[in-house]
Amino acid sequence: MPSATSDTSATPDAPSAASPFSAVIRAATRAQHQEAHDSTFMDDLLGGRLGVDAYARYTEQLWFVYRALEEGAHLLADDSVAAPFTRTELLRVASLEQDLDHLLGEGWKERATALPATARYAARVAEVAREWPAGYVAHHYTRYLGDLSGGQVVRGVAEKTWGFARKGDGVRFYVFEGIDNPAAFKREYRELLDGLAVDDLEKQRVVEECRTAFALNIAVFRELGDAFPLSA
Repeated sequence: MPSATSDTSATPDAPSAASPFSAVIRAATRAQHQEAHDSTFMDDLLGGRLGVDAYARYTEQLWFVYRALEEGAHLLADDSVAAPFTRTELLRVASLEQDLDHLLGEGWKERATALPATARYAARVAEVAREWPAGYVAHHYTRYLGDLSGGQVVRGVAEKTWGFARKGDGVRFYVFEGIDNPAAFKREYRELLDGLAVDDLEKQRVVEECRTAFALNIAVFRELGDAFPLSA
């Protein structure tokens, strides 16, 4: 099943030195994309083998990560490297909060807890937002283009499995009302990546941070899998 956190567009197996930077990133993270794709938690969740409580806990973890991402976007609103990526059409926190109101009920913010892996993930996003704009772009790309790609599979399965209204409460996180043409939007986003105004050494650091972003997300899946094991 597709990962919820990966840009799943096709890309050459071995990009050359002249390949667009977006293709280089996708090739460099392919193995981790597959690892996320094969994670036990997501496989069980999207296979309909877990209850809505697991989905709610996963959505809660996303809230912590996206708060860090969107607080970072605010900090970087005038940054020449990061600001072009921080499009308002992508903002997800308000939608996540609507979903969590529906899933967890009144007062959920006071009860919400981040798993250790989630706390590490959010802390890394906050760190790069403060200190390294190009590193922030790596996390922004890894999350938001995944939402527009594999995230749509999550929405469809959630609607079918737990009876949420189509594009309604419970799955609003996956609905980008401000983006009429996701394919065109993703193409424009990749063009921004291809034109990232940093040198080759910095681009390699960005590639490594994309790998870090995948690793942090996979760790969240692992801890969710420990919290929601399938009964024998």
